[in-house]
Amino acid sequence: MNIPIFELERIQSLFENTVDYNLTESGFHPYTLKEFLNADQLEELGNIVLGYGQTNGSMPLRERISALYPEVDENNVLVTNGSAEANFVACHTLLEKGDEVVMMIPNYMQIWGVAQEMGCEVKAFHLREENRWAPDLKELADLVSSKTKIIALCNPNNPTGYVLSREEMMAIVEIAQAADAWIYSDEVYRGAELNGKQNPSFIELYDKVMVTGGLSKAYALPGLRLGWLAGPKEIIAETWAYHDYTSITAGIMSHYLAEIALTPEKRLEILTRNRDMLNENLIAVTEWLDQYGNLFKYVPPLGGGMLFVKYDLDINSTELSDWLREEKSVFIVAGDCFGMDHHFRIGIGERKGYILEGLERVKDALKERFGV
Repeated sequence: MNIPIFELERIQSLFENTVDYNLTESGFHPYTLKEFLNADQLEELGNIVLGYGQTNGSMPLRERISALYPEVDENNVLVTNGSAEANFVACHTLLEKGDEVVMMIPNYMQIWGVAQEMGCEVKAFHLREENRWAPDLKELADLVSSKTKIIALCNPNNPTGYVLSREEMMAIVEIAQAADAWIYSDEVYRGAELNGKQNPSFIELYDKVMVTGGLSKAYALPGLRLGWLAGPKEIIAETWAYHDYTSITAGIMSHYLAEIALTPEKRLEILTRNRDMLNENLIAVTEWLDQYGNLFKYVPPLGGGMLFVKYDLDINSTELSDWLREEKSVFIVAGDCFGMDHHFRIGIGERKGYILEGLERVKDALKERFGV
């Protein structure tokens, strides 16, 4: 097998449904259908014909997605089975063997694995914890060369919650322009900024940009497996060709529910609900961490659904994660999954009571093993 195991997804798949407390969910507590739909919409579900839909996405849905970006229409959009398929299809559209990818780290590492499997060289530029997770733009400029095909970003970032400023975005655009490189921007957390001010998309700033979005993270609808790509029309047409060889189409029920989620009124309702949850839970979780003094250090996130925590304990992050899961039935994702030991990711988009109950088990575990 030439493709590496995607450690983050494999670990989550193995353990997130086998513990009492999954404290590492990277999105928000999902809606039920009854919470999400009104009575008329629930009734309409019974009339949907379960056939194939438009394979690149229904016209109404692509119109709603395109409305999220300026100067974009439905022909700039491809609907996919989640943002994971979008990432896979985009890599196979934009990259060839021998190309160079420069990728923001820490990050969701799917593109890293797919690009390596394709025979590309992947280099890391870093968000710097000592600078409150701001990007090292000098490092990026030094790494990008005439061979660089893609600069791959995640904004808002998973796992740090950092949100690039407009000035930082423009600096990255200038670096990409100088090398005639593409910017590929994972924007699945756009809309989950804690201050309520939606960040601009890279698609607004540069012509060689492809972005991915979806309903799993900022929209709390992961079970729909509904994602998308947006970019130049001729490139999106090429991604559709690859999409025909992967999943062909997203499910017709997901299309229907996504069209509802992306109406302006429902979208505002969803994003407001989730931002309120983030801000309330961030206070609760940081108060819990702060009781331990310097044992835990963190930079408060600006967006997204998680907190990336550094700890001062003599134990590897994977060992810590395994131990908490086995001894206390609590699951956290190890920093090793993001290439950063002595860190862990904790989700702050769940129900507050559930999070605090899980943290009480962590408190017991820390006292038993480390005496803290």
